[in-house]
Amino acid sequence: MAKLEQRAVAQNKKAWHDYFVEEAFEAGIELCGTEVKSVRLGKINLKDSWCDIESGEMFVNGMHISPYEKGNIFNKDPLRRRRILIHKREILRLYGIAKQQGLTLVPLKVYFKGAFVKLEIGLCKGKKQYDKRDDMARRDAKRETDRAMKEQNR
Repeated sequence: MAKLEQRAVAQNKKAWHDYFVEEAFEAGIELCGTEVKSVRLGKINLKDSWCDIESGEMFVNGMHISPYEKGNIFNKDPLRRRRILIHKREILRLYGIAKQQGLTLVPLKVYFKGAFVKLEIGLCKGKKQYDKRDDMARRDAKRETDRAMKEQNR
């Protein structure tokens, strides 16, 4: 069986800055037709989005999908709650882990897998300010060593 092509549409870079990602998993997302067309055009923003579990279903909040230009009356509210398509057993497992350990469910990436829109969700733990500074210092040090190695190889 041929492997389906994965084409990333949007990434939540702020989530990687603000959280430690403990575990990531894939889920489907329930969208209407004009929303899928907007996602294909890349008009999606995950910056301030989060996931919550309510009455046995998982929803994504704060995910902005711009209205499709040619969609007229069929366009939905850009910030509406969207249901995440995931097995009930997985939802209950994530709910238990999140409540017990004080973790957050954050959308990390939206991509196409074949013809389907998929959402990568991370089980995340919040970073403190000093953790963010440590990460920036580590990145800067790596960048400097890479530059030095590049200069040396010339």
